Amino acid sequence: MAQRPSHSKDESGQRLEQRESPRHGFQGDRAILPPAPSIPASLTVAISREAGSRGGTIARRAGQKLGWQVYNQELLEYVAQEGAFRQGVTDSVSALATNWIEERLQVLLRQETLSQHPSLAELARIVLALGAQGEVILIGRGAGCILPPEATLHVRIIAPKEDRIAYMSQWLRLTRESAQEQVELRDSRRAEFVTKHFHRQPSDIYQYDLLLNSSLLGEDMCAELIAQAVRIKLAAYTKPSNSSLPLEPEMVE
Repeated sequence: MAQRPSHSKDESGQRLEQRESPRHGFQGDRAILPPAPSIPASLTVAISREAGSRGGTIARRAGQKLGWQVYNQELLEYVAQEGAFRQGVTDSVSALATNWIEERLQVLLRQETLSQHPSLAELARIVLALGAQGEVILIGRGAGCILPPEATLHVRIIAPKEDRIAYMSQWLRLTRESAQEQVELRDSRRAEFVTKHFHRQPSDIYQYDLLLNSSLLGEDMCAELIAQAVRIKLAAYTKPSNSSLPLEPEMVE
């Protein structure tokens, strides 16, 4: 026989029906809050290249394949130095991203992986502001040293020196001797910049996700490999972690 619900009376004498207590753990309907936005919001590609290895052309092709904007070395320097453009980039980021930028900058300074030079701080802020939003390709200026590795595809594009001299000669309409001077000068300046301001050596291959020989692979294949690597790393970056899954045992090679 079903048990009747118990009753009681209020102050006016009317009978009130006692409601069943909520089940254990039930706390009523709550609005489901969206997950907090992640910073950086997406991946950034940072391209380091040897002079004459066609890194700029490859970056633009990769940008077309991904639909991402490309910032070359000259544009990054211009934005960092020109007040109106710098303000436009920094104003476009959220308050959450602004806090992340400053925290990341302070980490780099504390770890002494970033020069204390004032101009480098402004450059780093621009790189971090672009990286906070993601979906951009940055060429040179140590972008791969500034951005966090988990949200960055760090690429190094290389080619044999003779091929780079020949390309530079054709591109700038120089004699072979002048082209060789340009290749060596640009390589030297880029290496000095990274060593002085980020305390790294561009020749250290272990800091890169991808090392591409443009002479062997060609421009389009290099660009396609970058785009494919972005898609794979982006899927891993945006995939929610699941700590309940067992870890696979490491394989010894």
